[in-house]
Amino acid sequence: MSGQKDVVRELVRAHGRTFAEEAGITLRDTPQPLYRLLVLALLLSARIRGSIAVATARELSGAGLRDPRRMAAAGWQRRVDALGRGGYRRYDERTATQLGDGAELLTERWGGDLRRMRKAADGDVAELRRLLRDIPGLGPAGADIFLREVQRVWPEVAPFLDRKALDGAARLGLPTDPDRLSELAGDTQPAVLAAALVRAALDRKVTEDSLRRAA
Repeated sequence: MSGQKDVVRELVRAHGRTFAEEAGITLRDTPQPLYRLLVLALLLSARIRGSIAVATARELSGAGLRDPRRMAAAGWQRRVDALGRGGYRRYDERTATQLGDGAELLTERWGGDLRRMRKAADGDVAELRRLLRDIPGLGPAGADIFLREVQRVWPEVAPFLDRKALDGAARLGLPTDPDRLSELAGDTQPAVLAAALVRAALDRKVTEDSLRRAA
């Protein structure tokens, strides 16, 4: 048990940066950062390098597309151009459409405020995940990414460790039971633990580095 705790500690210490942090999102329970996280989750869910998705999220934010109203009003070509500047060229046209459609849905159904979706789910994470999947382009993987990160400010979601995070645990020789992982992590914020485990799943070097540090 102590050996596994060492692995978790070293993993989190070296690789526990959330993807929201990497994208320059200071996550708060307010509409704009929550929407920026939603956009990041959509971008990360495609079969494209995470670094490109993060860079593209930064580019969209830098272009002023930080809320559903501005995203919808920007127009398709402006969204395509911003996606291209971020390096998101393989999926730029389809994603530009999805971002526009999603922004319109959020505005019409939720007043542009994801906290209203949270309130409608009333603490039911499965229901929240279902509602998220109504967003165009946000499939199961994208919903899971959003939930992994938003648990930092929506505590009723925690601990949320999806299949990708549990894949990382398996690569590290750790338990794949979320409760046991949370126990090993102690006071570590669940979103930080989840992000670190996902990084281990995505990058063998993260796994090797964490095991070496814990040895």
